[in-house]
Amino acid sequence: MKLKKGSNNPVLIPNPTNSWESLAVCNPGAWYEDGVFYLLYRAAGHDDTHYVHFGLATSSNGFDFERVSTEPVFSPSIDGPDAGCVEDPRIVKFDDKYYVTYAYRAYPPGQYWKLAYDEVTSVDLGENAPSVLKKNIANTGLAISDDLRTFKRLGRMTLPKLDDRDVILFPEKVNGKYVLLSRAKQWVGETFGTDHPAIWITYADDLMDWDFSTSRLLAKGEEAWEKKIGGSTPPLKTDAGWLTLYHGVDYGGTYRVGALLLDLNEPEKVIGRTTDFIMEPEHEYELNGLYQGCVFPTGNVIVDGVLYVYYGGADQYCGVATCQVEELIRFIKANTKTLASSEV
Repeated sequence: MKLKKGSNNPVLIPNPTNSWESLAVCNPGAWYEDGVFYLLYRAAGHDDTHYVHFGLATSSNGFDFERVSTEPVFSPSIDGPDAGCVEDPRIVKFDDKYYVTYAYRAYPPGQYWKLAYDEVTSVDLGENAPSVLKKNIANTGLAISDDLRTFKRLGRMTLPKLDDRDVILFPEKVNGKYVLLSRAKQWVGETFGTDHPAIWITYADDLMDWDFSTSRLLAKGEEAWEKKIGGSTPPLKTDAGWLTLYHGVDYGGTYRVGALLLDLNEPEKVIGRTTDFIMEPEHEYELNGLYQGCVFPTGNVIVDGVLYVYYGGADQYCGVATCQVEELIRFIKANTKTLASSEV
């Protein structure tokens, strides 16, 4: 099966009247509450340095979105560790607070689409500068909000020397522990049991205190369409298990989407995983943009049995795709593959 893409996609496009989002709007975190769909989306303008912000849009039906402001709701700090960019938000909620994981850099990445794959602009700060600054490495931070319009930065969650951007929280504790998915770019090789970046799972007693020495390999690339993989959307709790979407990148650089089912009580156990992808770039807004050939989900919600998946297309647009949750779960169970986590 394949997810059904919205007929009015893309649901958000760059806005030329706002300089901070005139070039790209993509990779949105998503939330649904009290009849309203929220998209906290990544946005950038035409500046050479490529500062990246977050905007907010809302919808009553999940397809037709309107921006809530002509200004960003969250931007790089003036002089902090995330002064260069804020990217790819994922949203969960504990108590009455939204918790948003987001990737950031100390300096803006520059026009990365003009550079080699997975490269950004670095800054010459001298031989004594820490590697996180020398290489302009992306870390992941955590922010909290009461309303997704104003935020408090809590700081870095990940290890400073690791490029770790796909960091996603589970929406509730499991057996009294917080749970996190991550994808450290440097965790490859014989020691780590994977030749390419993969998905790892970690447990903690505190949302800002993660011991990554205890992380376990959850899943790694196994098919031709997934040379490297990473987590995409916050896991959603279903009767069948934690439903989790992930992205796979093939040897040509094309981004596609697969799905995992994780055990409800022991989410380090993969109980189902799609052999084939359930979404791939097909349309102009996915094939031609700042990145050619990319669908990159960062938000999902379940409303009345329907899964809404919100994704970036070609690093420039926001799209939506849907399916019946039960249909996807049946497909995962019927088309599952050998499970990497059971072999580690």
